[in-house]
Amino acid sequence: MKKMRIGQRVVIHADAFPDHEFEAKLTSFSPATGSRFALLPPDNASGNFVKVVQRLPVKIEFANPSDSLVQQLRPGMNVDVDVHL
Repeated sequence: MKKMRIGQRVVIHADAFPDHEFEAKLTSFSPATGSRFALLPPDNASGNFVKVVQRLPVKIEFANPSDSLVQQLRPGMNVDVDVHL
């Protein structure tokens, strides 16, 4: 995370479209981890003190939103995201 900056180039490869490379850029970071904004956040008062990896959501915008394949992407698809540091 310490090397990631807003405006960096992002390349996305979706399993559904193996021969296509989606160009994008990193536009923002969430102010907290996903569990912080959860409707029912985990309650660790029960003695669960195991450190768990936290994911910090980031916003990535496609460089060419008019690309026909961008319109076919759906939530839950497997993608590999490469942020150029």
